[in-house]
Amino acid sequence: MIEIERKFLVKSEAYKARARTKTRIVQGFLNTDPNRTVRVRIKGDIGYITVKGKSNDTGTSRFEWEKEISVEEADALLKLCEKGILEKSRYEIPLGDHVYEVDEFYGDNQGLTVAEIELNSENELFAKPDWLGKEVTGEVKYYNSQLSKNPFINWE
Repeated sequence: MIEIERKFLVKSEAYKARARTKTRIVQGFLNTDPNRTVRVRIKGDIGYITVKGKSNDTGTSRFEWEKEISVEEADALLKLCEKGILEKSRYEIPLGDHVYEVDEFYGDNQGLTVAEIELNSENELFAKPDWLGKEVTGEVKYYNSQLSKNPFINWE
């Protein structure tokens, strides 16, 4: 239940040619406390509720618990979420033993594209494709919970 991931900006759309899937995601947050977030998500035709704990000092690891729920339940919970519902498309790009998840945001976060890779350990080696940009692991403003409160359109 510990999630280990690294996060990067994306500097080109070259990932789209290698994507094996593209899925529409709508998500909101019932709670965005820094010590715990509670997320509601509709990914394609499946709903989820997720609880995430506070990240470690490097921002690479944190507790994560997720449960599948019906789309109807997720839709009802989205109506209770804090202001700032996120919409994005997620592309899954396999590379070596890993899968990059690239999120292309819409709405007030239009123009922001972020890639994440889940790892088995914080020091695990992984291939870095040429479309990968600056690493932003641990930079709080790139957390989805923060993008819902302070969207990309407001950044200078």
